[in-house]
Amino acid sequence: MTDPRSAASFDAPSRPPRPTAIVLCEGNFGQIDGKTANGLVRHSERYEILSVIDSQLAGRDAGEVLDGVANGIPIHLDLDAALQHVGPVVPDCFIVGVAPTSGMLSPAERHVILDAMSRGLNVVNGLHEFLNDDVEFVAASAVNQVEILDIRRPRAKRDLRMFSGRINDVTCPRIAVLGTDGAIGKRTTATILTRTLNDHGVNAVLVGTGQTSIIQGARYGVALDAIPTQFVTGELEATIVEAFEAEHPDVIIVEGQGALSHPTYLSSTAILRGSLPMGVILQHAPARVTVSDYPAVTMPTVTSEIKLIETFAATRVIGLTINHENMTDDEVSASIGHYERELGIPCTDALTRPRERLLDMVFAALPELDPHSSLIAR
Repeated sequence: MTDPRSAASFDAPSRPPRPTAIVLCEGNFGQIDGKTANGLVRHSERYEILSVIDSQLAGRDAGEVLDGVANGIPIHLDLDAALQHVGPVVPDCFIVGVAPTSGMLSPAERHVILDAMSRGLNVVNGLHEFLNDDVEFVAASAVNQVEILDIRRPRAKRDLRMFSGRINDVTCPRIAVLGTDGAIGKRTTATILTRTLNDHGVNAVLVGTGQTSIIQGARYGVALDAIPTQFVTGELEATIVEAFEAEHPDVIIVEGQGALSHPTYLSSTAILRGSLPMGVILQHAPARVTVSDYPAVTMPTVTSEIKLIETFAATRVIGLTINHENMTDDEVSASIGHYERELGIPCTDALTRPRERLLDMVFAALPELDPHSSLIAR
């Protein structure tokens, strides 16, 4: 099984068949702690997603649960049902699609992963708990001749990169997609933005900063929350430099993590320092009252987060994107209008509004990127 942290892109015209995968997301699909499974159902270049396991939603279509539009990926009761659905051919992989704050497996999750391994499925694990360090999983891997990929495992400490200042040699603009909370849609917006820019003639490269984007197939990425603090800025900087030198992009989109104001996540500081973005797109959930997984912490306002970002770094927020959870379409429209009037910057919802609005947001701030602008020569 090819390690997705170093595999080539599947964008080539003659791309090989993708490995097939079942995604475990018991009790969490469509929820905050199911964000890895949610992301894979919406977009996966690396794997062909066959189904999702979540007994609470069994029988439903995964796309319909997430976005109200069926996509042909069924949700099954358990592993038996998922394997019965695909017939005699054993899928290639079993992906751990849950992403709890602890980053650790429950006893029930351990049991089903070991069961999948006994049936010949390789395991793709994005948690902080590295299965290759667990004697039970190591033994199961050997006995069943299957592989375990711990996506978040960083390179050896002796090989980690410190900040060098080489980010100043990256001449194309960087846009970071940050947020007012964790699990708020930053990766989804960054992915849609990157694809939309490329579809409109702008060579955009996404640099992933979390396990889900790496599993999805981001060509360049590093799971920042698994890197020791003194190396985190340097690892991101080095990854951006690699993307710049290999791809010669017009723009680099950097996926955000957590929030600068968040009480536990520090990744946003490294993103701002390591990428030195010319602009920031901020993701916000207007209906979210408290910070995810921290009910005692009130959500920041958009205004306060923008002030914090622009005070912390020499950048500016160029647009706002909405997470429409627990909102009607009319409420989304009202929020977009409200924030545009209040903030004086473009606002949209990357999932429910035309994707070209993201282009307008970027081109208004960086007109040199617009292939139809007289300011750019190609």
